[in-house]
Amino acid sequence: MRILYHHRIASKDGQFVHIDELTRALKRQGHEIVMVSPRGVESAGFGADGGLVSGLKRYIPGALYELMEFSYGILAFVKLCLAIRKFRPDCIYERYNLYLLSGVWASRVFRLPLLLEVNAPLFDERTKYNGIALPRLARWTERTAWRSADAVLPVTRVLAKTVEKAGVDPARITVIHNGIDPGRFEAPEDGRLVRQELGLEDSLVLGFTGFVREWHRLDRVLELLSTGADGKRRHLLLVGDGPARRGIEARARSLGVEKQLTVTGIVERDTIARYVSCFDIALQPDVVPYASPLKMFEYMALARPIVAPDTENIREILVHEKSALLFDPGHPDAFLSEVERLLGDAGLRKRLGEEARQQVFHRGFTWDSNARRVADKFHELICPDGGRGGGGPA
Repeated sequence: MRILYHHRIASKDGQFVHIDELTRALKRQGHEIVMVSPRGVESAGFGADGGLVSGLKRYIPGALYELMEFSYGILAFVKLCLAIRKFRPDCIYERYNLYLLSGVWASRVFRLPLLLEVNAPLFDERTKYNGIALPRLARWTERTAWRSADAVLPVTRVLAKTVEKAGVDPARITVIHNGIDPGRFEAPEDGRLVRQELGLEDSLVLGFTGFVREWHRLDRVLELLSTGADGKRRHLLLVGDGPARRGIEARARSLGVEKQLTVTGIVERDTIARYVSCFDIALQPDVVPYASPLKMFEYMALARPIVAPDTENIREILVHEKSALLFDPGHPDAFLSEVERLLGDAGLRKRLGEEARQQVFHRGFTWDSNARRVADKFHELICPDGGRGGGGPA
């Protein structure tokens, strides 16, 4: 098929990883992809924060910024129309964003099926964390986008329930979790090279990847870094960066364990697996209730034993005592207790890691599997009688 892929992501972070991995998988399966997206994001370095767009958000009134977001949708609609005329796609795939109705409009004008990927209930999320200046307009755009798409693809069943409550027919909702590319996540020499580079050959490594925020509470892990009963030194390895970094480093100094903390800063996407492979325990200390964390699937693919919160969205992927240790997020000591338990049980670490990796492939948590499901959904919409369509608008 010829697929027109539209998104409004201006930052080069985990959101872009999802876009890049899914489109790569679709291309591997023979589909043609044309991208309509903000200028420059494709060529930006990993970790880029959106540049001018992020700066504007800090300095202009909220209502004006949100009107600009809505206006961008009009510009994006024009870009989609031009791309459709030139590319003649069979269908449109759009990553949902608040105030963005371009895909809906283009789908209606050109009578093309639209799949809408939903990663978060952005009206609720932005209302909680940043505030919404134009709530009636924001909620209307969210519900219109969700209800107008031919199929909605939330990343968790928890999120699917939210989409359904907004008035979307359950028959038009298909949950597609995040995944991994097996080619990127084969453990290189059990992480020994990275351990040597970082001087961690004799350490038990607690690891975390991604953007470190205060609500992750990784500063708590520093309390476990004294040498254990087995005589092995414990080390916290943070592969990434973020606003909580300085606080964690300051806390490590105050506890006298700064030499048992390493923060790499942002690393290139292709090197993530090398670092994760040297983790003895992979940490997912907190999660928003509707997310499908990319890092968790990467931990699983590399057979790292995981400690994660016992929440509904995490239970869609992991099983306590089988593929991870899940802790009660409402109990203040539960996280550290489960980490301590894993630190003292090498057999349990090995068993949980191996089972987690098996589940990735047994349950199809790969981008290739996701791409096949996306293509199958498009085929259902284009040719409900089972035939194959194509050609786009005349």
